[in-house]
Amino acid sequence: MEQLLADKLKVLWQSVEYNDLSTEEFGLEQEHGLAEYRKIWSDTLLLEGRYDLQESLLYELGLYVKCNDLAEIQLRCRHAVENLAKEWHEKVDVTDPKSVEHFYNASEEEIYELMWWHTLSEDLSPLSYVTALHFALREGCCNCLDFGAGVGSGSIAFARHGLKVGLADISSPLLAFSQWRFQLRKLPGEFFDLKTRALPKETFDMVTAMDVFEHLCDPAEAVESLSNVLKPGGFLFGRFGGEPNEDRPLHVIQDFEPSFRRLRELGFVEVWRDEWLWGHQVFRKL
Repeated sequence: MEQLLADKLKVLWQSVEYNDLSTEEFGLEQEHGLAEYRKIWSDTLLLEGRYDLQESLLYELGLYVKCNDLAEIQLRCRHAVENLAKEWHEKVDVTDPKSVEHFYNASEEEIYELMWWHTLSEDLSPLSYVTALHFALREGCCNCLDFGAGVGSGSIAFARHGLKVGLADISSPLLAFSQWRFQLRKLPGEFFDLKTRALPKETFDMVTAMDVFEHLCDPAEAVESLSNVLKPGGFLFGRFGGEPNEDRPLHVIQDFEPSFRRLRELGFVEVWRDEWLWGHQVFRKL
């Protein structure tokens, strides 16, 4: 069975501990592996005729908002985290789930924040979608749902590699942008606005939930919903973490034990964990 990059690196580090490999040699191997991930990510997201990921994503966002000043688009992207936090504090009552839902359904600032994150300019964690892609292909998954799909970049990567994809989100602005991106690339995809459309039962081989659960008012309830959409033997691939951060008040959950407990109650078992790169976990529905 093909090893995922995080597993390869974990094993390779043992060679450093046994003095069979220098830390410099290990670093080069890690950079090589991450460069391959970067290429896969870039190749799937670059628009035709574009060769730089950051420039392409900013250009694409400019097309959508009808602004051809890429410097202005980049400036708004760079300030998106700050603007989101300000909006959140002004408009959200965290004790009221409807208030949270209204925020996500009204704000377009997340589009700028997520598109900038996906340029890889600040960190490489979006490349976890490449890990998820390799995992899905290795396990023979054909039909995948991205829960909390955001701007759809991960689903674009999946669709580019021949997987049937569904995108689910509570935010109408994010879904509208994702659908536009798919149409721009002439890619097939099914879109689920979770406010108005129920997810189909036992349809998907894998569900991705990338940096989503910390945003949910009731993540344990979401676990049950995702269990229902997965086929028996299907996988939930996600990252469950969200340290308190004044810059990111949208992360309302830090304790994920209720979610893990509900997974166990529903018969899920953990089958894989990224212990080297980004800490993602995979649970299988038995």
